[in-house]
Amino acid sequence: MGFQKSSFILAFLHIWSINWNVWAKVNMRVEEMVEVYLGDSAELHCQYSFSDSETPTFTMVQWFVKTSSGSSRERIYYGDSNTQIVDDGTVYSGRINVTVTEEEDHRGVLLTLHDVQLSDEREFFCQVNGMAAGNGEGKTHLRVFAPPEAPVIEGVNTGISVTTELLSMVASCEARNGFPKPNITWYRDATPLVQTPGQVNILILVTRESNDFYMVQSKLQYKISKEDKDSHFSCEVSYFVPGAVRTSESKGINITVHYPTTAVELWKESPRGEVKEGDTVELRCQGDGNPPPPFTFNREQEPDVELEGNVDVLVLTEVTRSDSGVYQCRTLDFDTDSYSEVTGDMLLTVHYLDPAVVVPKDSEIMFKGESLTATCNALSSLETTTVWFKDGQQVGRGNTLVLQDATYDTAGEYVCEVTVPSLPALRTTSSVHIIVQGAPQVTDADTEVEMEVAAGKLVNLSCQVKGHPLPTISWNIAGSQSWHEVVRNANEHTAFSAVSIKVLSDISASCNATNDMGTEIKSFSVRAIPTITSTAPYLPAEGSGVIIVIVILCILLLAILGSVLYFLHKKGKIPCGRSGKQEITKEIAKDDIVVEMKTDKKTEETVLLKGVNGDKKSPSDQYEGLQK
Repeated sequence: MGFQKSSFILAFLHIWSINWNVWAKVNMRVEEMVEVYLGDSAELHCQYSFSDSETPTFTMVQWFVKTSSGSSRERIYYGDSNTQIVDDGTVYSGRINVTVTEEEDHRGVLLTLHDVQLSDEREFFCQVNGMAAGNGEGKTHLRVFAPPEAPVIEGVNTGISVTTELLSMVASCEARNGFPKPNITWYRDATPLVQTPGQVNILILVTRESNDFYMVQSKLQYKISKEDKDSHFSCEVSYFVPGAVRTSESKGINITVHYPTTAVELWKESPRGEVKEGDTVELRCQGDGNPPPPFTFNREQEPDVELEGNVDVLVLTEVTRSDSGVYQCRTLDFDTDSYSEVTGDMLLTVHYLDPAVVVPKDSEIMFKGESLTATCNALSSLETTTVWFKDGQQVGRGNTLVLQDATYDTAGEYVCEVTVPSLPALRTTSSVHIIVQGAPQVTDADTEVEMEVAAGKLVNLSCQVKGHPLPTISWNIAGSQSWHEVVRNANEHTAFSAVSIKVLSDISASCNATNDMGTEIKSFSVRAIPTITSTAPYLPAEGSGVIIVIVILCILLLAILGSVLYFLHKKGKIPCGRSGKQEITKEIAKDDIVVEMKTDKKTEETVLLKGVNGDKKSPSDQYEGLQK
């Protein structure tokens, strides 16, 4: 095999030297550039045709690659239509396959390179020798691509002051393991940053690592302003891939910007809405500088008296109306050369509602038919609303309550409630107690109560009376001695009494109410209705069981009574006749026995006794049988 290969090479070189002068007679078609990802397979096409109409009987095709130094070539393959040989001892040995095509219009050789490495990015040459038909060569540039890792951005940890005159380091960005060399672009809020003297400076460091990958590092130097406190900086890496350019963006970072305080604001943090006496008030102060400066608090009326605050908060506990006024917070701007003082202020108003005052005060006595005007007032820093209540029901609105033509229903406690609509938590109440004085007034005294009740039943009569002083109640009842009072109670203006009467006949009763102002009477008339006894109708279906029970009880009573009589007679307690003398005449006819008993008064008693089992017995035996 080695001899054949050497003979083939010598023959090819001889033919090549003979036909060098007809090089241009071969038409070559190769791709100028082939692009492939790292690790993929690359296909290098080499197609050729001859200018002469006659096709040569022998054609030699060889593939060469430029060495890494670029100064020479190295053959990696040669062959013809019958033999294809991959050169040994090269970096491509074992990684290439060759496919030969033989067609009339064109011929070709396909070189497939497997597991492409970064070092494979170089020029490949295809040479064709057709002896007398001519020679030709084509060149293909193989490009290899490896996308880099996602960019990593890192911002500075310390704050950057806007008062610094020089450019400040803002962030660094790094892209690793890319091929060919990637590029880095900086962005501020999606706007690309370019080199600008005095404003933007971008430093780039490119490193070719031992594994042929590129690492690109970039640092951004920037002139910071106060507006950058809300800005986001990011970097973007762009890299080539087969047939395109792609990008990968880092996360955005926000940097800490230090800038002086130019304005201070003071506001009420709590409570929400209006402030009333007794509240705890929290005032908060904030400046537009960073970092926040220290604050001091005071009242405008007392600028030299410093109030004790906690950093940026002033707390006022259980405020009163005297705490109303203008409050200030102040700070010194140390980031400027002038050390100017910046102040913020606000007006705090503490609202109040004094206790309500009612006139007349406490209690007032009125006579029936009189009129009274009561007033209620409460001093407040806000507009108020006044409502009057009696027994939980609204009876008036406004500062004045007019009571006309007083009755006993007018008496009671009147509550005045004063509220602040804009601040419902402010509320105060006061009251006046109205007493109506007059003679007793019995409920429905003008109407006599008439009723009918069955005789023997109980009837309840009640009497309710109003008056002041509180009336006393007494009862006059004619027609029954069986009655008693069952209920008696009273309050300030009303007395109540109830009696229970057993109706035996017609009754006339009166309730007498009396106080120092007079007396009033209420009458009652009760008509007794006789009780009528009626015979209950016979109900066979329902009463048959009761009748049976009664019959059984009667039989049992008779049996008991007979036993008692028999026992007494046996003991001799009951004589046979009134005179103790008896005459017995015995007469037997067939099976019947007749006993005749006579007394001195000629009272005769005849008893017919029938023999048992037809036995005939003497009169004495029959008598003894009766005793038994």
